[in-house]
Amino acid sequence: MNFGTSEEESTQEIHIPADINWEMLDKSKFFVLGAALFSGVSGALYPAVLMKTRQQVCRSQGSCIKGAFTLVRHEGLKGLYRGFGTSLMGTIPARALYMTALEVTKSNVGSAALSLGFTEAKASAAANAVGGLTAAMAAQLVWTPVDVVSQRLMVQGSSGLRCCNYVNGFDAFRKIVRADGVKGLYRGFGISILTYAPSNAVWWASYSVAQSMVWGGIGCYVCKKGEDNGNTVKPDSKTVMAVQGVSAAVAGSVSALITMPLDTIKTRLQVLDGEDSNGKRGPSIGQTVRNLVREGGWTACYRGLGPRCASMSMSATTMITTYEFLKRLSAKNHDGF
Repeated sequence: MNFGTSEEESTQEIHIPADINWEMLDKSKFFVLGAALFSGVSGALYPAVLMKTRQQVCRSQGSCIKGAFTLVRHEGLKGLYRGFGTSLMGTIPARALYMTALEVTKSNVGSAALSLGFTEAKASAAANAVGGLTAAMAAQLVWTPVDVVSQRLMVQGSSGLRCCNYVNGFDAFRKIVRADGVKGLYRGFGISILTYAPSNAVWWASYSVAQSMVWGGIGCYVCKKGEDNGNTVKPDSKTVMAVQGVSAAVAGSVSALITMPLDTIKTRLQVLDGEDSNGKRGPSIGQTVRNLVREGGWTACYRGLGPRCASMSMSATTMITTYEFLKRLSAKNHDGF
């Protein structure tokens, strides 16, 4: 991938390491290393996800930081990791399915777009968008049941919240199935698809565009010139990772803001066991929205926006740098950056 610099240095080009596609990866190394790396990342970000979830389901709005300190004071640091074991068990297969769908789709769509005459930048954006959409839909088949169970564990003990008490993830799984059947594990599946599929498409497309803009705008001023050719600007590994991280953070914040109301509704559908006006278990989407508006107006749909933006920005930055690093480690004939 090459990008020109300024007009004064029009003969210079930035040579960025080529993207590693599905065919270039050592699949066994890719999945084993990916499971280890992403488990660590998930563990580091889990407290922010937990606090975001608790804020979304509480009927009264309070400070996220104050809530975290209260939780730690009563339960210790382990309180910030409620449901983490269950979440981790589901994250590994869901992430493997996500990465497979993403890379296979990106490779095929990118090749098809180039053959149709798309420019490299447009082909990359299209491939990333379709890849993100497909990956999110595939991963939700595994992730939604795990999400339902882990979120139930996260919110136990929240003030003013009426829900079952669970001993562990298996106990929650058993009680949910006994009460609502298998469909109880897929509560909110439709809105999860509506939340994550477009969000992933926007995120991956935005990430691709943001990278191009960063490299085209400021990348050339922070790169090192190649030793063999004075007209070639060659970024080192730290510069590449920094640009990837900044691009990911921007894309993550935009996606968080756009999809926040849907995420709040989804979380409530998956967690709350209340009854609607007809006495039926499990509130509908319409009832959930009405309850939110009644509790705090339309701004209630944005409860937990701070921790979600922070979580998604940190997650996007760490996930993409980890993911790109993983791909380079897993490349056949790997030789680093």
